[in-house]
Amino acid sequence: MIIPVPSQNRRFKITLGVRVFEPTNLGIRSYDPGKINTDFIRRRAEFTPDAFKGKRSAYREFTLPFPLSPDQLHVKVYDKDYGDDASFSIEKFKIEALAPAEVWAEPEMHRFIDFAQKFALQAGYTATGSYDSEDGEFLIQYLPVIEDQLGFPMITPARTNRLSGRIQVSQAAFIGYTIPVRMVVLFHERYHYQIPTRLEKPADLHAMRLYLDLGFPRTEAIYATTKIFLAHPETVGAIHAQRVQDVKAFIDHYSEKNQLNIKR
Repeated sequence: MIIPVPSQNRRFKITLGVRVFEPTNLGIRSYDPGKINTDFIRRRAEFTPDAFKGKRSAYREFTLPFPLSPDQLHVKVYDKDYGDDASFSIEKFKIEALAPAEVWAEPEMHRFIDFAQKFALQAGYTATGSYDSEDGEFLIQYLPVIEDQLGFPMITPARTNRLSGRIQVSQAAFIGYTIPVRMVVLFHERYHYQIPTRLEKPADLHAMRLYLDLGFPRTEAIYATTKIFLAHPETVGAIHAQRVQDVKAFIDHYSEKNQLNIKR
């Protein structure tokens, strides 16, 4: 089932209510129908037998935030197991404006946000090459893959020169990422230069705060860290697992703090 949305590049969120009639795995995908490799959200929703508890159906709602959107957006809901629409129905599809983002960051980071958003939106279909801001403040080298000093491909999706601030990005990695995942990676790399630091945790958490302040979805933030590591499970160790746990703890704390502010 595909639902077209005249998004017109606005900030908004969708509340999606789905009723399923049997245990299944649903897929939720939102994308620009006019651009290849330009997904804004990809979700998997599992409905186990426990979700029914003697009932004939199970109902869940999903919040899909879009701090960035294309001119036209498609939201696709589908049965990942059977590929048809027989196992579910859409009972709610509500669109609401997102509040303006409140971002506390250095002036250069505000400028980088605009630059990163433009690149993230184009990275799925644009050619490799050099992409710099109009004033030359920011530079991304978009490479087919990132290579080490000996010319061997590296598994990292991006890396930063901490002296110049230049970011190298792997097209092979970015093509498969959603827009939010691309934003997490770009913010992370920029903060290696901005702070500056070699350490991953400060760059992770600074990037996550900026990402969440802008209104990007929390689910994709966790997905960003796990997807990058799981792409090469042979390299995953305790350090990587701890990074995921640190990011998740930060997101949980951020969510709790926002809830307290809302209640006040």
